[in-house]
Amino acid sequence: MSNVGPSASQLKPKTKKFGKGERTIPHPEQRASKYYPAEDVKTPKKARKSEKPTKYRPSLQPGTILILFVTLSLSSFTLRVHLHLMDHEELTLSSPNNSLAGRFRGKRVILLSPLTNGTLLITGPFKANGVPLRRVNARYVIATSQRISLPNVDASIIKKASEPSYFTKDKPEAGKSEEGFFKQGEKPVKKEVNRERVEDQRKVDKAVLEAVRKEKHLMSYLHASFSLRNGDRPHEMKF
Repeated sequence: MSNVGPSASQLKPKTKKFGKGERTIPHPEQRASKYYPAEDVKTPKKARKSEKPTKYRPSLQPGTILILFVTLSLSSFTLRVHLHLMDHEELTLSSPNNSLAGRFRGKRVILLSPLTNGTLLITGPFKANGVPLRRVNARYVIATSQRISLPNVDASIIKKASEPSYFTKDKPEAGKSEEGFFKQGEKPVKKEVNRERVEDQRKVDKAVLEAVRKEKHLMSYLHASFSLRNGDRPHEMKF
């Protein structure tokens, strides 16, 4: 014999009179369970804020020279105050920028394109100051009033470098093998640079350097590093 469950009509709650009022009594199969699981069931956290697209300053346009900001004696708090007081409306692509920290702090670079995740795609170019194609946070750069036109930069390379997977590193193998344990004292093997990225860097540098050489003293400007000392007021400077 097959077990047939109650029909839809049987599952309907019943209404009974109690004194002067009425009470709705659900079917036994629809009542809440008397028991509960010993462990809490994990539920995903509901995000109350919806993700909004990144809004960049109007000055962040391709071709703007940016400065990767560096501090020598100024405290980080004082520097944040100075940056807050500065007028950032002059930032555009292909303008030189400054960065607050990092390996290339104080370098003057060229903005190629703003990305969708709040970062900027920049280049030194590499032959000028050693800064390769990389991403930087848009908050930690200062745009200068200098801009150059970049009509010959390959748009396909910019599009490819805008993908998140372009800058991801290969994950090391999980766990440590016995062979790796005995190689700890040996000289580390030099990491090989991705040939595709080297070729992309060469093509971008070629187009950018053509535009840089058209501007007088711009090459030496990109060679030099930017820095601040005590007494400097960056919010009053004209970059």
